[in-house]
Amino acid sequence: MTDALPADPLIALRPWEAPEVTSFGRLPMNAVDRRPGALSLDGDWRFQLLPAPDAPVGGTWSSSYVPGVWTMQPAGADDLPQYTNVRMPFPEFPPASPAANPTGVYEREVDVPADWAGRRIVLQVGAAESVLLVHVDGRPVGVSKDSHLAAEFDLTDVVRAGGRSVVRLTVVKWSDASHIEDQDQWWHGGITRSVLLYATDPLHLADVTVRASYDGELRIDCRVRDTHGALPDGWHVSGELEGQLLTQDREFDRANAEDDRVSDFLGEARLHTTIPEVRTWNAETPELYGLTVRLHRPDGTVADTSQHRIGFRDVEIVGRDLLVNGERVFIRGVNRHDFHPLTGRTLSYDDLRADLALLKRFGFNAIRTSHYPNDPTLYDLADELGFYVVDEADIESHDHAHEIADDPRYLGAFVNRVSRMVLRDKNHPSIIIWSLGNESDYGANHDAAAGWLRRHDPTRPIQYEGAAKLDWAATDDASDIACPMYAPLEECVAHALSGRQTRPLIQCEYSHAMGNSNGTLADHWAAIESTPGLQGGFIWEFWDHGILQRVSDGRPVGRAGAGLYDNGVAAPGHRWAYGGDFGETIHDGAFIADGVVFPDRTPKPAMYEHREIAAPVRIECFKHEGIVLGNHQHFRGLDWLTGEWELSLADGRTLTAPAELPALRPGETAAVPLPFDIPRDGGEAWLTLRVTTAQDQPWAPRGTDVCAPQVRLRGPSVSWDVPVDGTVEVDGEGLLVHPLLTAAPTLSLWRAPTDNDELGGIALGWRTWGLDSLVRKVVSVRQDGGRVTVDAEYAGTVGVVRHRQVFTPVEGGIRIDEEAELPDEFHDVARVGSVFETAEGLDLLEWFGQGPWESYPDRSVGAPVGHHSLPVDELFTPYLRPQESGGRHGVRHFTLSAPDATGLAVVLDEPRQVSVTRHRAEDLTAASHHDELVPRSGCVVHLDAAHRGLGTASCGPDTFASYLIPPGVHRWSWTLRVL
Repeated sequence: MTDALPADPLIALRPWEAPEVTSFGRLPMNAVDRRPGALSLDGDWRFQLLPAPDAPVGGTWSSSYVPGVWTMQPAGADDLPQYTNVRMPFPEFPPASPAANPTGVYEREVDVPADWAGRRIVLQVGAAESVLLVHVDGRPVGVSKDSHLAAEFDLTDVVRAGGRSVVRLTVVKWSDASHIEDQDQWWHGGITRSVLLYATDPLHLADVTVRASYDGELRIDCRVRDTHGALPDGWHVSGELEGQLLTQDREFDRANAEDDRVSDFLGEARLHTTIPEVRTWNAETPELYGLTVRLHRPDGTVADTSQHRIGFRDVEIVGRDLLVNGERVFIRGVNRHDFHPLTGRTLSYDDLRADLALLKRFGFNAIRTSHYPNDPTLYDLADELGFYVVDEADIESHDHAHEIADDPRYLGAFVNRVSRMVLRDKNHPSIIIWSLGNESDYGANHDAAAGWLRRHDPTRPIQYEGAAKLDWAATDDASDIACPMYAPLEECVAHALSGRQTRPLIQCEYSHAMGNSNGTLADHWAAIESTPGLQGGFIWEFWDHGILQRVSDGRPVGRAGAGLYDNGVAAPGHRWAYGGDFGETIHDGAFIADGVVFPDRTPKPAMYEHREIAAPVRIECFKHEGIVLGNHQHFRGLDWLTGEWELSLADGRTLTAPAELPALRPGETAAVPLPFDIPRDGGEAWLTLRVTTAQDQPWAPRGTDVCAPQVRLRGPSVSWDVPVDGTVEVDGEGLLVHPLLTAAPTLSLWRAPTDNDELGGIALGWRTWGLDSLVRKVVSVRQDGGRVTVDAEYAGTVGVVRHRQVFTPVEGGIRIDEEAELPDEFHDVARVGSVFETAEGLDLLEWFGQGPWESYPDRSVGAPVGHHSLPVDELFTPYLRPQESGGRHGVRHFTLSAPDATGLAVVLDEPRQVSVTRHRAEDLTAASHHDELVPRSGCVVHLDAAHRGLGTASCGPDTFASYLIPPGVHRWSWTLRVL
């Protein structure tokens, strides 16, 4: 074990406060993957957490697992995770960092293989947050910044083959670089990706650049170095593409090249050929070829080898269209962080594959690597499984964006981060766009990075929201794509129709998925698919970044927490933590929980909405006793799919029949006959085509649901409840008395505010009006035979709602006709409807309507009409911050029953919004986490005549006016029966 040197030259550099020092001793980035055959240094390292980078190392060592962040491990107990969105977690202005600067010192012995004698030996640290200092046997080796790209250091002159060396990696948490890594995510500290040691021949491949075009042309440019000095005469390269040998076209001129460590010699060579009848790559049919590049010594023996999987494809912008292989493709994207609820930023191959497989199953075809280059394995999997990728540089200066964009002290960092990303990732066919970063204003530093990038890689467009937002129609900035954030849909459509559009409009962020959200998603896509010039966008975001936390001690559970969560819910004694839950005073709360999946990758209901919107096969219309089907893919037929017809009748019957999908090319339609003779009786009838995978796919087994397009074949039949002799019992307050109800039906205008309601300011209005505390007063109770009419007033702080209930005995139950008159002050309420509570034991809900998953008026396309059944405890959606959830849209009738089939039935006058949960709205409103909720023994039932849309106002536009509830008179009727 070694201690810090008193006059350590790396410490003397003080790189954590020197923006001009982006690296020291670090090797240039390249696209040669050295992971195969490398010596892994992952595992337990000795660890100390120091209060500052220049504090002395000494005392007791603990243990920390690499890769991993100390903020999620016991060794880092003095420095826990912290979440901020825009603001920095410390007050210092750039480039300064705080004096209290947690610094992790990792140390371990490394046995260097004896057979590496005479070879070049390189240390690769996959990623470190945020400044890395490397020492070997007490000798300084180098420095690196850029928290999300690998750093490599030549150890050839530092270690001895067959010997043992002590490697020390010192990671400083805060630095000048933190100001340009100010992303909307948790702040951590540590070594987040694998550490490895590898060896090459002194004559080695320094870089390989592959350009494989849609027409089959293949060009491979190789850069060669020899650490012994001048390159030997007679060296050459060869290639092999799936058995086809490729020979070197010619040797390029050698040129002396300098990096930041050594001066040696470069050689360049090119392989060039054209592949006949090439299989092209796209996100629907991601065809890959195996490529091997070999570097030969003068005697013909192989000095170095580089393996690649390549795809032949072209990307170009023509007018206002982004084309892949000449086709205008829709970008059905999601923003994605490297995240895991137990490890912070560290993901395994299985984790990454599960992420992408899930996205494929729900209709996504694109990923934006928000807001930094992701783990290298992600790009390998995107190539294989089929995703269009926007690769984003590790640049976000959100809190100090305006100052930093033109600050020459950060010029090198901007260009360095963009160029290193491109040099690492350039050979991936999945990457179709480069991004200069995120939310960093727009300045000369961006233009400099864009200039380098356009010269180095003219084969892909560039995007940067900060440049394009100044004028979507501009043609002279650093973005080839208009890529706004959360732009109102009407503005996007107006721009596309204006005649001024000059480039594709693809939103880099839209439809903010915080809590119960993603309202109007279908409306957005209806406009995108029908408006030339609009081409899609990226939902924010994939993950809810909840960290699994022990409630008892407030610590993150860390790597040992597997099995402590299921279906989005943390186990008893645990919860999903968000900002503020680790005792931090500077934080941004639950804004970190804004994904389409829960922290354990359980899909939220919005995922089913997206799946249906992205359906590859759709029912275009129903006419002339037939169904018209359409293929909505860009490159693929329907042969990979199979289907089943399902006919749902309101009277409870469901009929099924196999479906034979027609042979349709992309964009084609065809009529198919109705699969059933529709029964004359049975009332309302809906035909659903349930589409699944016909064979195993790389991302899903055979039989996986793909979509369920639906069409109504017959509307509802009109029926009336006939009054009968009988009585209805009400109490002295005019409230219904019923043996199965523990709380009588009353008027409800309030919902537990969603994140959109709270952050969008909507809930503040409701509270101002007093909707959460309406005071009921009985005006009159009148009886006419068996019928009872109750008039009441519900007073808020600024208005009074008049409410009438008419109870009428009907066969087997009671018909309740209701009317509510909202004053003009109540121009945007949460809901208008009835709420009641049932006796305990009614634990199964069966309904005819939309489902089976949660749906709301502006998020209901993904919930087909049919007969559905779920236990009551499974209806509730456990959004990280408790809020309105569990609703089902378009419900016609339902039953709530006990195991012995007793219970109650409700028939609604027309399709209504219904929710059945164990929680009152006030229970949900009062709780900040789910471990605080105590389920009620009975059911809380809401029957809504109208329910406000969800929108995405937590960060983006609210719902549309058509989904708001206006003042005036609202009427609804329902019948309550005993089973």
